[in-house]
Amino acid sequence: MTNDGTENRKTGGLRDQLRWDVIRSTPRYAYLVAAVAALGGMLFGYDIGVISGAENLLKAHWHLSAGSEELAVSAVLIGAILGGIVGGRLADRVSRRFALLGLAVVYSIGAILTALAPSLLLFDIFRIIVGFAVGASSMIVPTYIAELAPVEIRGGLVILQQLAISLGIFISYVLDYIFFTAGWGWRPMFAAAVVPGIGLAVGMLYMSHTPRWLAMQDRWDEADEVMARVNPRSKDAEMELLREDLEQTKRASFRELLRPGLRGALIAGVGLAILQQFVGPNTVLFYGPTIFGYAGISAGSGGLIAEMVIGVVLFVFVLPTIVLVDVVGRRALFYFGLTGMGSMLVLLGLAFHFGAASWGLGVLAILVVYIGCYSLSISPLFWLMTAELFPNRLRASGASAATVANWSANLLVTLTFLSLVNALGKDVVFWIYAGFAVLGIGFVRLLVPETKGHALEDIDEYWTSGRRWPDRGDGATSASAEQVASPG
Repeated sequence: MTNDGTENRKTGGLRDQLRWDVIRSTPRYAYLVAAVAALGGMLFGYDIGVISGAENLLKAHWHLSAGSEELAVSAVLIGAILGGIVGGRLADRVSRRFALLGLAVVYSIGAILTALAPSLLLFDIFRIIVGFAVGASSMIVPTYIAELAPVEIRGGLVILQQLAISLGIFISYVLDYIFFTAGWGWRPMFAAAVVPGIGLAVGMLYMSHTPRWLAMQDRWDEADEVMARVNPRSKDAEMELLREDLEQTKRASFRELLRPGLRGALIAGVGLAILQQFVGPNTVLFYGPTIFGYAGISAGSGGLIAEMVIGVVLFVFVLPTIVLVDVVGRRALFYFGLTGMGSMLVLLGLAFHFGAASWGLGVLAILVVYIGCYSLSISPLFWLMTAELFPNRLRASGASAATVANWSANLLVTLTFLSLVNALGKDVVFWIYAGFAVLGIGFVRLLVPETKGHALEDIDEYWTSGRRWPDRGDGATSASAEQVASPG
């Protein structure tokens, strides 16, 4: 027993040393690719966050009822569902790179049209167009980064997207506050998204296609060149794995994800997608000033200041995730974050049950911890897992299904929040969300694998071999398989 423990410590130490060696030796181009692609995440974050500060201005401008207000807030989510449906096919057809380039143009044009909208109907239509870009890019960005990242630091690089999403949300809150206090109204809030849109378009002109997509087009020489640029240490091994995978699975169909074995990947991806929304984070991100108003915090500039605090927390708590995700693993972060979120939702329900106005800034403190736990766990990890859960040949289809489920759940929560509050009360609504956090812990324990340190090419064998990772002979895989073994 002692010898085994000593050997495990030595193996873990060697693995950690190898990881830091990889970080130091990874070409700067790999980090540049991730940073440029993450601008798509910034646009995603900006366009879903901007509505929070504009909500009350839109309500006053067009005299919105509760139903029309919910629709105006949710319009971007309707478009996101449509974008999620076609995003995978678009990424396979025109390439991940050109898809992001085209979506950057949609983001930019949509921002201008939304800012100029002369009526509520056109505003909703233009927000749906922007939402299409949000939905498609939300799955293409992590796929693009994952297919270009060295396996040892893949988690951290993919989570750069979530860092960019959080930064986009924070920037939207700051600009909302600036434009609100300057008396410029809601139109500049939406127009500002054109700046990162142009940045993404220009940046993608200079990026590479992924080796995976090039190999799918039989452009092996180009795939080899790109792999050499981003992962020279293990280029030959990675290319061999990629070649074997494509040779064995040239004919791929979404129906494969419905078969026993691979069905587990679909259940895990879609389940995480739904749980990420049913724990209620976007009620805070979309209706923040309204919730703060319930607690007696000014719904005007005071509410926007409180929302900026939430934006800072959302951004800051992604930073430790980038480091921890490839050290402690995905599942440990899921457990920690969901436990914290559930606890804070119970407290929030109690606050509103006994009178949140008397709690004052205590409500803000609860929401800060809640959003911090969300940003540390299920928020970035869901998007990472959409890039890791599915076999290469089915990644676009599987990620698309998970993305559609995510945006559909988001739409359902956003469209029903105000109505549920009126029907059930604020306390009951937040306790319902807490119940889903508890369900999430059980779901991760039973159905979500630990993908830390495993090649994307190995996920197929994991699902089809009784949920066990293949042994590559490095001593790490078997240990990881033991850690992720779960009942059933």
